[in-house]
Amino acid sequence: MGAVKLNIRNCSQRVDGVAADPEPDWSFDDLVSELNDLETKLASATSSNERSIPFEKSRTRGREIDKGRTFVLRADEYEMEDSESEDDDHVDKALVVAGNAKRFTCDEVYLSDSDDDSDIVSGFEVRPCLMDELGEVEGALFELAQEHQLRVKDEIRNKISALETALVNETQNSASSLLRVEKYKEARQELDKKFDTQYQRRIAEALDNHLTAVQRDRELRSQIEERKIRSDAAAYEEAKRKAAFEKLQQEKARAEAEAKLADETKREAERKATMEARKQAAMEAEKGAAVAEAEKREVKEANETSKRVTSGGTQQAAGDSTDTSSVSNAENKEYGNLYRAAASALNLEQGRLQKLKELCERNQMIRSSSNKDYTRHEGNISRNIRQIRGVRDNVRSKASELIKLLNDPQYPQSVSIEIFAKKVVSYCENPGNAPFASAYVIVLVTSQIPQAMDIFLAELHMACLYTVPKHLLYKKTAFQSKEAYFRSIGYREVDGKLETTEDYLKRLESYMKVYGALVQTETTNVQNFHGLQEGWAWLARFLNTLPANHYTAVSLNAFLQMAGFALFKRYKSQFLKMLNVVSENFLVDLKSRNISELTKTITEIQTYIEDKKFLQEPEGKSLQSNLLSNVYVNY
Repeated sequence: MGAVKLNIRNCSQRVDGVAADPEPDWSFDDLVSELNDLETKLASATSSNERSIPFEKSRTRGREIDKGRTFVLRADEYEMEDSESEDDDHVDKALVVAGNAKRFTCDEVYLSDSDDDSDIVSGFEVRPCLMDELGEVEGALFELAQEHQLRVKDEIRNKISALETALVNETQNSASSLLRVEKYKEARQELDKKFDTQYQRRIAEALDNHLTAVQRDRELRSQIEERKIRSDAAAYEEAKRKAAFEKLQQEKARAEAEAKLADETKREAERKATMEARKQAAMEAEKGAAVAEAEKREVKEANETSKRVTSGGTQQAAGDSTDTSSVSNAENKEYGNLYRAAASALNLEQGRLQKLKELCERNQMIRSSSNKDYTRHEGNISRNIRQIRGVRDNVRSKASELIKLLNDPQYPQSVSIEIFAKKVVSYCENPGNAPFASAYVIVLVTSQIPQAMDIFLAELHMACLYTVPKHLLYKKTAFQSKEAYFRSIGYREVDGKLETTEDYLKRLESYMKVYGALVQTETTNVQNFHGLQEGWAWLARFLNTLPANHYTAVSLNAFLQMAGFALFKRYKSQFLKMLNVVSENFLVDLKSRNISELTKTITEIQTYIEDKKFLQEPEGKSLQSNLLSNVYVNY
């Protein structure tokens, strides 16, 4: 403690703006600020490569210092310990004043604080008395103060070290956080890049799909346009072809109409010839009857004369008279019974023929009084009749069309009925046509227009006398030739020659099938004016009056095939009795003729009876479709 001590009056001394020793009550911010200033000063001093002498005095107080001597300031041992610390090197530096390389010592140095700021700026001021001798108490206080300062410095150093460690840790944490942020940023950028790539891919796919759809739509539109163009071209070609076809059909229809007109004219002439032949036969029969009556009268007169001449020859004359009368009655029967038919059937036929005659005369007057052309109307009726098929919808539609045509106010109904009757009869003569379908159409039309039924039956009777029924016998005395007889019963001329018996029988069979289908046709809420009771009457008249021959056999067979099923359903045992008559009488008479052409017909009739085919519904009776309304047909 005997050493020289510094008498520091104020610990907050500053040299060149730097505190010589820290104050114990400094805050952390003040300490950091001082350290920063110190580092700045040291950095500037090092960079300048010049050593500064901070404690240089410009003048002396009281006395001058010898220039040939060196002044050395020695620090206390406590301060020497502080000089070992790197942070306080600037406090414990020895200030050396260069001189003549000679050292000097100063026994007492007194450092004091001055009120003059210029002294603080320029450095420590060397006073005449640097150190004062201190007492023991003061030395102890000084040591305590020094120890306190050292503790404070240690605490500050520890705090600085802790702060530096915390700062380093915080720096590391910050660096780690920054690294993590960078990594997250990079990962996020990669993810965003990936998302962008996916989004771009999706956009590209969507764009590709859109372009593909647009291309497909354009191709589809192009195909549609091409199809439309082809369709229009095909439609044009079809229209052109259709127009040509219609033109051809019109020409064909015109040719057919002309041919039909010629055929109708020919048929009319044949019908007139037939009627004339029948009239001639009737006249010849009447003439024969008159001749027989005259001869009978002459014989009677001769007998009376012979009686007056001699009574002896009375018996002989009477015998001659009886023989002559028998011959005359036989001749009368021969000429007067050319037609085999029931009187009721002949009366019905005569009434229908009379109605047809009156209708034709009225229509002839109508045609002659007006120049109206009925060709188109006749063609429409004929076309609808030719289009009749065995289908219910077809039957319903054709019947409706024909009813409209027959009720057309533009044309007289009598003319329409005459055309309808002739066209239906003409259609029925074809064996390939459906008889049941034709019968349904006839019933449906005549149920709305009743007068058409008698006209149709009259035309049918004129085309086929076995629909009456009646049969014309062949007598050499009544007909000039066999051909005249054939014309009378309905044979036609083809190319100037009479048709064959086979063709005639086929047409006869077709007529009889239509007639048999007509009488058995029954529909709900529709009246058949020539129904099943007329069919029963026809069969009874046929068996009672008509002889058994080739014509009557074909007629009976066709009728039974069509109407036998319905007749049995209604008349049961009575119909079976009729069949017994056919089997026991009619077929026996046919077989007795020994005609080879009759074998087929005989076999068919016999098979029909023996196999009981009348229990089976005939083919074609039920039409093919079930679309026909119950108002028209109910099977």
